[in-house]
Amino acid sequence: MRYEILGPLRIVNNSEYATIGAPKVGTLIMALLANANETVPSSRLIAELWGDEVPRRASAALHVYISQLRKTLRHLGAPGSPIITRPQGYMLMLAGDEIDASEFKLTVETGRRLAREQRHVEAVEHFESALALWQGPALLELCDGPIIYGYAARLNEIRLECTELLLESNLALGRHREVVGRLYALAADNPLREAFYRYLMIALYRSDRRAEALAVYQQAREVLRAELGLEPCQSLRDLHRAVLADELQQPSDRPAPPAISSGGLPGGTSRHRPARSAAGRSLEPTPRWIHRASGPARDQAGVPNHVVSAAVSPAVSSAPTPTHAT
Repeated sequence: MRYEILGPLRIVNNSEYATIGAPKVGTLIMALLANANETVPSSRLIAELWGDEVPRRASAALHVYISQLRKTLRHLGAPGSPIITRPQGYMLMLAGDEIDASEFKLTVETGRRLAREQRHVEAVEHFESALALWQGPALLELCDGPIIYGYAARLNEIRLECTELLLESNLALGRHREVVGRLYALAADNPLREAFYRYLMIALYRSDRRAEALAVYQQAREVLRAELGLEPCQSLRDLHRAVLADELQQPSDRPAPPAISSGGLPGGTSRHRPARSAAGRSLEPTPRWIHRASGPARDQAGVPNHVVSAAVSPAVSSAPTPTHAT
């Protein structure tokens, strides 16, 4: 049995698979998957299913949905019932290899370790394999309650971080020309994520497109000021000064190793399976219970002659996190 949640929810067993047609049942299994091997109180499941509009017989309705879910899993050949009734709620028993999200996170961590060891060719291969597991935004049709929305947001944040790590490794390998096109798309899709502007400026500068690199900075500055009333972060300002002064370090003159797959970026191929969609799009829609947080990315600061090393350092930092509520 395998649960695929990196995109539309599917449950797979050998060649058989099922999608969950009933929205409430889909929401229920995702709330349990997000807390696999832990008891989820019935009160939290009820809040996830109905929000502020809880029906009078919510507990009885929850029991019916649990029964429907168990029936679906039995039909797919689940050994026994992975859903266990507890005094306070329900628990879904799950092995690590039964959900694609676990494979994704493990592959990203392996790629991160390889990047720290400056084994960038292997790191790129792992990051691409991780991103190829995605078939679209995680749980887009279900992320309306706090449990699933929080879980989907974490997964999408790791996906964006994985994309950044992939870019860092490709830049470290001197593949700056190959990543320019994808970086333009990523910056457009994630206009408040300053890291993508930074990588794009570096890639353009290294491709002898200095004027375009400066134009990217101006675009980033306009977006951040219009959306948040903020100036770009320190590392982006330092990079801008370095490009203006033509003092940005160039990569080594050694030839770059061949790319692992087309462009070395999300949307290429993987050893395991083809990529189904590009990484890096914003999570939508905003759920009913929260105003989306947005804010400037927080990046490591650098100065002209080591801005590049800060951007493609093997000792990568975690992805930016939102800091300013709109």
